[in-house]
Amino acid sequence: MTEVARAAATELDSGEPGGGQEVLDRLVGLLDLERIEENIFRGVSPSHSPVRVFGGQVAGQALVAAGRTVPAERAVHSLHAYFIRGGDPSVPIVYEVDRIRDGRSFTTRRVVAVQHGKAIFSLSASFQKAEHGIEHADPMPDVPRPETLPTLPERARGYPDVLGLRSRPRPIDLRYVNDPPWVTRETGERPARNQVWMRADGTLPDEPLLHVCVLTYASDMTLLDSPLARHGVYWDTDRVLGASLDHALWFHRPFRADEWFLYDTETPSASGARGLATGRFFAEDGTLIATVVQEGLLRVL
Repeated sequence: MTEVARAAATELDSGEPGGGQEVLDRLVGLLDLERIEENIFRGVSPSHSPVRVFGGQVAGQALVAAGRTVPAERAVHSLHAYFIRGGDPSVPIVYEVDRIRDGRSFTTRRVVAVQHGKAIFSLSASFQKAEHGIEHADPMPDVPRPETLPTLPERARGYPDVLGLRSRPRPIDLRYVNDPPWVTRETGERPARNQVWMRADGTLPDEPLLHVCVLTYASDMTLLDSPLARHGVYWDTDRVLGASLDHALWFHRPFRADEWFLYDTETPSASGARGLATGRFFAEDGTLIATVVQEGLLRVL
């Protein structure tokens, strides 16, 4: 284990609330995997993690593992993943990379995350060398600027148990455009759409794959807010059992994850104790940078 990763494992959930550069550096440390063999890597979780490993963490680490077997000039353009079992934060995660194909334009990798001898997560990712072609994109919704919106701790004022804000430092600065689900459940609103400004809470190194992995980490945050808010329930205020089932991301254009991006999500359907959510990421200048789809297990007791 690298020294940075070891420090990240012991300090990311150190019990101090808030965020900032120090907390972001710990996230970068978590993404700094140890290479065990040519195609085998090992990652760790924060020492004070919840019962299960955060899905965005294992997805980000798996993408790091895949990316470290691909030439730097080929950027990831899509990933498709399944969450198979809940991860155990008390033991390392081993990432096994299968080099599926190295073509003239595209590179394909498959990654399986293993704990206790069993697969907990699988990911397929495709990388492409830079090419020119046709261009178009949806416009960004008209929303207030992030600097004009309250921070997450300010939004949660009066709701001390929401999101574990008392004890969990956060590497992502997150600001709701609309009222968050723990508010709308009380006001009776049933919004089908959720909009949040996000950015890494500090400055990241100039490594494109790292920025993609940080956005992948952030993409598992607030995404299932949309189906829950539609029904007036929320994780920390109602009896909800939930987990990410699968996750797909398409990266359209270059971006920096330490600059503001808008996460615009909605829910087309919920059934069978599952909720589907779709999302679009826009850079602050309105550029569409990524699209995400996730289905989650949502059992409302």
